[in-house]
Amino acid sequence: MQPIARKRVTVITEAVIENELIGEIEKRGVPGYTITDARGKGHRGVRNAGWEHSANIRIEMVCEEQLAQEIATFLNERFSKNYAMFLFVSDVHVF
Repeated sequence: MQPIARKRVTVITEAVIENELIGEIEKRGVPGYTITDARGKGHRGVRNAGWEHSANIRIEMVCEEQLAQEIATFLNERFSKNYAMFLFVSDVHVF
């Protein structure tokens, strides 16, 4: 089986906006995603899962390049000014 080239969009952000993020992702046609709890430290301080208001999540989705760019651009413009967010797009090969 030959691998298929796709893009992975990874978003690490505040758990408080999870439902809104998922709604926006689904509106744009992403076929699926994975959400996990995330902890760490960045320029906005330490984030942990011990208190709901300081919890972070990591959302990952794999899709075609055009959709990945659309999602990344929208999420960055809509959320990154008001919420801690780390967003990146990377190349993946799906088997």
